[in-house]
Amino acid sequence: MKKILNSPQAYVDEMLEGLVAAHPEALRRLGDGGRVIARAGGVQAGKVGIVTGGGSGHLPVFLGYVGQGLLDACAVGNVFAGPRMDDCQAAVRAADGGAGVLQLYGNYGGDRMNFDMAQEFLQMEGLAVASVRVADDVASAPAADRGKRRGVAGMVYAFKIAGARAAEGASLQEVTAAARKAADGCRSIGVALTPCVVPESGKASFAIADDEIEFGMGIHGEPGIWRGAMKTADALADEMLQHLLPELPLERGGRVAVLVNSLGATPHEELYILYRRVAQVLAGRGITPVMPLVGRYATSMEMAGASLTLLPLDAELERLLKAPADCPFWRV
Repeated sequence: MKKILNSPQAYVDEMLEGLVAAHPEALRRLGDGGRVIARAGGVQAGKVGIVTGGGSGHLPVFLGYVGQGLLDACAVGNVFAGPRMDDCQAAVRAADGGAGVLQLYGNYGGDRMNFDMAQEFLQMEGLAVASVRVADDVASAPAADRGKRRGVAGMVYAFKIAGARAAEGASLQEVTAAARKAADGCRSIGVALTPCVVPESGKASFAIADDEIEFGMGIHGEPGIWRGAMKTADALADEMLQHLLPELPLERGGRVAVLVNSLGATPHEELYILYRRVAQVLAGRGITPVMPLVGRYATSMEMAGASLTLLPLDAELERLLKAPADCPFWRV
């Protein structure tokens, strides 16, 4: 293992310390163990709060999207491990401006359990709390079992849409509806070329041959749809679209948000080669990409690979997508 760190056990806490030191104007640490990241300026009275949470190792997801027009707080777990229930509660309290709080997070067992318990306890205290789970990874379960799918890069769009709606002064019910609309509307699929190394284990998360690729692998190394010989960028883009487009209501004249995301090690040059083909296929169908995102938005440590996310847009979703937002990793 070659990583720039002091000790595996201090990896997450020293990362958080450095993150806040680099962005003091935007972020602050809270919670008993400093595992909650919140907006530096505190809560905005009368605005619906939005919180998320999840394991470290995926920057900018999750904590990287705390900022104006996006999230208010995030509960942080160890690498690839969900946050503690106490930290979930602390994040919700940090985001409470008196108008209720939305928990918006990926569909993973540990996250579900701890956020569900946090919601139950906080509601008993009289706090209005709602929850939306993102489950956009089409490779992780068939459409008939969509509730079992993993939440991956589609969370970026859910954060943006919900954050923009909250910034408009919408109610908790309205913000929740917007978040659910974005979460239900997006679809994602990824490909992995290499594993990553979790600091605490000090070894590769899975094994794959130098000439192989795994199609549909999850961001923690969950098995994909197939493993085989490497393909060209165009062939990969075509196959990714073949899995996404049949589930989406996209017809000629439609508009769609497109995210081509690096899983960590894949450079921008290769992402743009993928996007080139995606744009060609969409143009051939008469579909217009809107505000495409190409870069590192939801990673898996230093894994080489990429994911593709599509979100069909109506007038409301496009307005909220284009609304101003500002966090250390993304500005609109």
